[in-house]
Amino acid sequence: ENLQILVPGCGNSRLSEHLYDAGFHDITNLDFSKVVISDMLRRNVRDRPHMRWRVMDITSMQFADETYDVVLDKGGLDALMEPEFGSKLGDQYLSEVKRVLKPGGKFICLTLAESHVLGLLFPKFRIGWKVTLHCVPQKPSSKPSLSTFMVVAVKGDSSVVDKIVSSFDHSSIDCNKEQIKGLNTALEAENEVRQGHLDGSDLLYSLEDLKLVAKGDMMELSPGRRVQLVLGGVGSLFRYRAVVLDAQPQSLPFSYHCGVLLVPKTRVREWLFTSEEGQWMVVESAKAARLIIIFLNSSHSNLGMEEIQKDLSPLVKLLEHENHDSGAQIPFMTAGDGIKHRKIVHEVTSKLTGQIVVEDVIYENVDEHLASICPSKEPVFRRLIFQRTESLVQSEALLLNERSEVCNDENGRKKSTATAKSNLKEKEKTKKSQQSKIDELNNNVVVDHTFVASSYHTGIVAGFTLILPYLESMLRSKKKVETVVIGLGAGLLPMLLHNCIDFLQIEAVELDPVMLSLAKEYFGFCEDDRLKVHLADGIQFLKNFTISSLQEGDDIQESISDSSVASGLSCPAADFVEDSFFATVKDVLSEQGLFIVNLVSRSPSIKEVVVSRMRAVFSHLYCLQLEGDVNEVVFAANSNMCVMDNISEAALQFQKLLKFENPERSQGIVDMAKQIKRLK
Repeated sequence: ENLQILVPGCGNSRLSEHLYDAGFHDITNLDFSKVVISDMLRRNVRDRPHMRWRVMDITSMQFADETYDVVLDKGGLDALMEPEFGSKLGDQYLSEVKRVLKPGGKFICLTLAESHVLGLLFPKFRIGWKVTLHCVPQKPSSKPSLSTFMVVAVKGDSSVVDKIVSSFDHSSIDCNKEQIKGLNTALEAENEVRQGHLDGSDLLYSLEDLKLVAKGDMMELSPGRRVQLVLGGVGSLFRYRAVVLDAQPQSLPFSYHCGVLLVPKTRVREWLFTSEEGQWMVVESAKAARLIIIFLNSSHSNLGMEEIQKDLSPLVKLLEHENHDSGAQIPFMTAGDGIKHRKIVHEVTSKLTGQIVVEDVIYENVDEHLASICPSKEPVFRRLIFQRTESLVQSEALLLNERSEVCNDENGRKKSTATAKSNLKEKEKTKKSQQSKIDELNNNVVVDHTFVASSYHTGIVAGFTLILPYLESMLRSKKKVETVVIGLGAGLLPMLLHNCIDFLQIEAVELDPVMLSLAKEYFGFCEDDRLKVHLADGIQFLKNFTISSLQEGDDIQESISDSSVASGLSCPAADFVEDSFFATVKDVLSEQGLFIVNLVSRSPSIKEVVVSRMRAVFSHLYCLQLEGDVNEVVFAANSNMCVMDNISEAALQFQKLLKFENPERSQGIVDMAKQIKRLK
């Protein structure tokens, strides 16, 4: 039986003629140009009477499914993938190729193998196709030129994934170096993804691929199902990484049958959105039977949320399940960062810490109580951020004009971590006034070191209540309490301790000298006889130092490894939650001393792992839960803290030791001390 061969975009090439002369007579040639088809028909009508020629759009072929044994492309895909066209036409064309091929049929694509072409071609034939790569021999030349490659995709089992196999030695090809480099990069990346399929890894699917793999019918809800997707392509301006999650059944009705949550670039690396455990937490709070989380990136940065929603709407509609009332809308929500206005004050790159940003911000929502007691109704905060963990604010301080009054209360500001449907059409007048406010502060600014912007700092100070009898005895004997802060950050925690407990001898340990410069220049940090900075490794410093009170906060500045962040523990760094570190602390901690560590994670299981390690080393553990299960301050001691028998009374006594110009400042510390619990 003769092979049914289709040649899309034939042009005036003699390839079909050579095939016919070689004995393959059932050939259909397509081109959108009537002139080309007429010329080719006249040229071949006598010598090759069985050859067929048709004027047709190859992105919308007028053939039944599974018609052809072979589809032969000689540069047609490359032509459709010219930069000015984008990938839309190429994507439509390859979908048609897949449709018209019979099972076992072959797509033979002759291409220059440019990276943008392979970036579409390889994934398009990933699931259910066996793909091989060949290099077409070329005539010897004194100058290496662009080579032609042949990609052969054989239509097979719809759910099978195989790695792409090359028939040639990539290192021995005499061609353009950039061409072979791009080819190798694309091939390695694609085979890495395919290996992930073979290993059963958590993978990204296109909507087209999703229909081929065993992920169930997406039109039906499947409680507990989680699928990662790439949305976009044909008819869409952009491509989007997404994850679809079907919620577990709940006693109360869902608020939405299907919802969309847009995660901005600044938050996509947060554990809450990147980890499976965190994503299920988001699903639970979203009250949607199916939640589609969309991760935005830099390619979307110039678009408003309305434009993104317009582009996404037809895509998410394809993921809408059938179990809903007709006419029900799909709400779009945004995981905003709660910032109304931001200005970069300083950027620097450190060899130890990486890129560091100092920025001034005005928040969208400010606690009413804070707004009522501050000189400005829109207080400005200065933040220290590491780009490697850009979703985590390392340090934060309230800024004041030198002429302004200091606020009269301790905490109170609440940042919005998630805004409902985004409204980006803010009035230009408001934006200008906010910008002016920040510019004015930059010219004449001081940091309010008595205002606690970070609630975990309040919790850390509150923890000193646990060693109240020891503090009182040291104060009566007029002795200093040796305190070590590992990691300087912006210097806010050491300055707070220095100001509110005037009999502490504070040793701050910082590995990166850049951090010390930033703290002094932008956050008003300064040393004196009760506050010293040591540029050293924190762990080694402890081994050489005997202390009576040890403090470790979220201002830790040693490198936070990618594995630590990915595992769900944003802070402290991995080295500071190891058994060996806890053992070092125990060795140098006095019998009356206290070790404090702030754990930043949304994962209860991650926190439990750290606490279990601490429990194996220390006899007595206490904790303080903060900020909606994200921050948890853990206190460890070598001896039992008797104040826990009446922690409320102890907190009031501890308040008398605190030195604030306005006594109201200490009330937040007292309130938080009363919440400290013993860990069983």
